[in-house]
Amino acid sequence: MTPFHFKKNIGIDLGSDTTQIYLAGEGIVVNESSIVAFNNQTNRVIAVGQEAKKMLSRTPAHITALRPIVNGVIADFDMAKEMIRQFLKRDKLPRSLLTQVVVSVPTNLTEVERKSVEDLLKETGANRVYLIEQPLAAAFGSHLEVNKPTAYLIIDIGAGTTDMAVISLNGIVVSKRLKIGGSYFNQEIIKAVKDEFKLNIGGPTSEEIKINAGSAMPQSEHLEIMVRGRDISTGLPKEIAIKDTQVRLWLSRSLKLLVDAIKDLIEITPPELVGDVYKNGIYCCGGDSLLRGIDKVFQKEIGVTVRIVDEPLTCVARGTGIIVENLDQYRHLLSTFSHSKLANL
Repeated sequence: MTPFHFKKNIGIDLGSDTTQIYLAGEGIVVNESSIVAFNNQTNRVIAVGQEAKKMLSRTPAHITALRPIVNGVIADFDMAKEMIRQFLKRDKLPRSLLTQVVVSVPTNLTEVERKSVEDLLKETGANRVYLIEQPLAAAFGSHLEVNKPTAYLIIDIGAGTTDMAVISLNGIVVSKRLKIGGSYFNQEIIKAVKDEFKLNIGGPTSEEIKINAGSAMPQSEHLEIMVRGRDISTGLPKEIAIKDTQVRLWLSRSLKLLVDAIKDLIEITPPELVGDVYKNGIYCCGGDSLLRGIDKVFQKEIGVTVRIVDEPLTCVARGTGIIVENLDQYRHLLSTFSHSKLANL
């Protein structure tokens, strides 16, 4: 039986690829794919999370598997609401009379986009919702000393977006968001395989190619993966071998766009803080910071030490967790980023 608490505080990293939920006192209790499978005939959700991910690109006509969060923004409100509702019903999350939620959001969202996140969580049972921008949550989750008068540059490379920000004194000084991330990399791979090999592949296969043979710089060992898809000319199944050198070339344009964005961000950063960034280094997190050699590419192009944080896949969720564990201490920070109505709570 699900336990009952008078009050619970939870942190949520609502990502395009993964949703993670942190329960105060327990840690991350939900780590699921942000995917919903929907039966069009019965108008019912039949699966969410990992179960729905298995159906992606493999569904019959009457079932749709979709991502309700696209580029870090809610694309399908009803599906996102049902997904979150089911995640919050998991056994590890107790029922409660009062639920307070700290949720991470991309930088530079419009007020309408922020409001939709607040509404989403309130409609799934939250009494109070606080928003925190992802790079700041990542900085907390990486245990950086962001409360001091020194600057850190955080780059969060997620599935839908890359968020980068210069942080000092518990706040974001300058930030930039690009709709380039893991999903964008996957689409570049799909396009290249189609153009070069005349082979149609889907999203899950392109993800496998990126994970198993993807790199940003030449590696000590040569990587190769066998992939299967549909031959464009014959319409029949076909298997090909893809090498790391090919994948590296396909991803080079996207990586250059990220490097250019980092340079643009540094150009608009106050000079004293640029000096701090040079001293403290650049910190990368998010799932696609695990692309082999991406830190070395950034370091070579920017001329600053680049580090991948510990456990980059969960640092944003852990950052929201640090906030919810110390909500009274950090509440004043959250009202800065939250929708204006929250300031009156």
